[in-house]
Amino acid sequence: MKRVLIIGGYGQFGTLIAQKLAPDKNITLILAGRSKEKAEATAKNLQSANPVEVLAADIHKNLQTVFETAKPDIVIHTAGPFQDQDYSVAKAAIKHKCHYIDLSDSRDFVTGITVLDKQAKAANILVCSGASSVPALSSAVIEKYKTRFKKLEHLEYGISTAQKTGMGLATARAVMSYTGKPFKTLIDGEMKIAHGWQGLKYRRFSELGSRPLGYCDIPDLQLFPSLYPDLRTLEFRAGTELSILHLGLWMLSWPVRWRMIKSLAPLADPLLRWAKTFDIFGTDRSGFYMELEGKDKNNNRLIIVFELTARQGHGLHIPATPAPLLAGKLAAGQLNRTGAAPCVGMVSLEELLEALAPYHISWKTDDPRLSAS
Repeated sequence: MKRVLIIGGYGQFGTLIAQKLAPDKNITLILAGRSKEKAEATAKNLQSANPVEVLAADIHKNLQTVFETAKPDIVIHTAGPFQDQDYSVAKAAIKHKCHYIDLSDSRDFVTGITVLDKQAKAANILVCSGASSVPALSSAVIEKYKTRFKKLEHLEYGISTAQKTGMGLATARAVMSYTGKPFKTLIDGEMKIAHGWQGLKYRRFSELGSRPLGYCDIPDLQLFPSLYPDLRTLEFRAGTELSILHLGLWMLSWPVRWRMIKSLAPLADPLLRWAKTFDIFGTDRSGFYMELEGKDKNNNRLIIVFELTARQGHGLHIPATPAPLLAGKLAAGQLNRTGAAPCVGMVSLEELLEALAPYHISWKTDDPRLSAS
């Protein structure tokens, strides 16, 4: 029996992860958060194979006490945003010799986790950062299809969130922390400057129609050029379902780029509440796409397009799936990897799709399109 501590256990992602792990007979769940009452309410609604424990926790105040009380074998850290966090939770996990998994999408946080590699190996544990849509899902798609390419030269992908998915405040703060800010991405063989929420374009999803997208700063932009050395262009964008909201944030990105405003992060709460007033005009359908382009073994141009479509608000299950998959493997003794690393290639696309099968989520791959090189 393994004890799994979920920090942020009654939050948006923490609740979904708890629901996925609760039926596992190998696991005892411990839900932790600032409000013990909210943790207890979440615990009561779980269909759990074993009794669920709860405790009040503030990672900024009583982190060591949390670990000493919970005595976890595995900790899943969901309490973002991670853009301004340090590695205190991961270091506490190493100290107490328990595996660590987080849902960070912060470029610096995820790529920098390797600084803990030696300590994690010495403690004989896994420290895994970024068990979410990026880079866990994005790398799984690449790993699935990369063998079709002699040279994988171009990656373009993105996420369009449903208006009625119910974005949490932590996610909104994370997005607004880099809106209008400069960062580097690979374009035509060189690392060039892009700006958050700019690079505006519309993408036609096969089942969602045309939706707006803008540049986002994610760990992949730093990780993938070294992992896939033939890459010449790497573009990731994200966007809201409703153009009026996406374009509104796009307009607000310019004063940040011009340094008239330091950051939009302090405005996340009022902007999120304002955005939710538009729910009546939106749907509950989200989408993910990745377009892989390069040359096949015969030097012909090859393009593969992979798409996920989520309905009935089930899009949140996509970023909430890699972490419980990893935790389940660790609890069952099926994953013996140690050290500290980004969540790249740790779960396969087949595993992810199988775990998503119970939800209103479908996927498709376009037939390869070939042309003379």
